[in-house]
Amino acid sequence: MGLSEAGFKTACITKLFPTRSHTVAAQGGINAALRDNDDWRWHAYDTVKGADWLGDQPSIFLMCKEAPAAVLELESFGLPFSRTDKGEIYQRAFGGQSLNFGKGGQAYRCACAADRTGHALLHTLYGRSLAFNTDYFIEYFALDLIMSKDNERCLGVIAMNMEDGSIHRFRANNTVLATGGYGRAYFSATSAHTCTGDGNAMVLRAGLPIEDVS
Repeated sequence: MGLSEAGFKTACITKLFPTRSHTVAAQGGINAALRDNDDWRWHAYDTVKGADWLGDQPSIFLMCKEAPAAVLELESFGLPFSRTDKGEIYQRAFGGQSLNFGKGGQAYRCACAADRTGHALLHTLYGRSLAFNTDYFIEYFALDLIMSKDNERCLGVIAMNMEDGSIHRFRANNTVLATGGYGRAYFSATSAHTCTGDGNAMVLRAGLPIEDVS
């Protein structure tokens, strides 16, 4: 949606119908320091601490700083957040969330749509994306990245149409992988059976770096 809105000719290749992607199963909500008595720096502290100081801190800071604006943007798209009696976005307590760098008690920071936030998020974004000129290739299984001879540039992707088994070449000036997790690499996982890490595998086969593969 963002790429199309910015004027790029955009194709979305997905092995599932967009509203069946695993985000649809997310229940909890979205942490954002929306309240007057909250601060994105406290949110960032909780996130860094919750990651046992192993998280990418510049990324965490950016995420927490931009979170309030992102939640309000989703609201403007029509995401049906739960509401307080005053009509404001309802926020509930969530594990590991505190005020004043852990010294101010429990933070109420989690914006949610009842217990099906992911469902509401995915349906809202997909519906909104249809307002833009994006081509969807649904139930196409991405197989490999197309790399230049010197392996310096990605030129697109090879994908299989799962309906008839035909192979398709997608040439692209820019390729964005939004591939999700790979929980099904483990014997026991709550991830959907589609979370098999295909995007991660394509990157590795192309000889490109990938972080935290273990």
